Amino acid sequence: MSMSTVPPPEVIYVDGHKVACNGGGGALGHPMVYLELGANGEVECGYCDRKFVHKDHAHEYQSPAPRPEGDH
Repeated sequence: MSMSTVPPPEVIYVDGHKVACNGGGGALGHPMVYLELGANGEVECGYCDRKFVHKDHAHEYQSPAPRPEGDH
């Protein structure tokens, strides 16, 4: 049985508490959506799974992707 891995979401660090996302625009983008960061300082786009993290919470964010040994 082969297991496929899904890449972790793109993380974008922001200064404000409201963000806009269009998936990066172009042919691979999605409609513009406006999102507000929650009390935990982050929000995830429902279209493209980009994660927006407030810069003040950046030290608290843990990537869901495990790091290979030696990449610390």
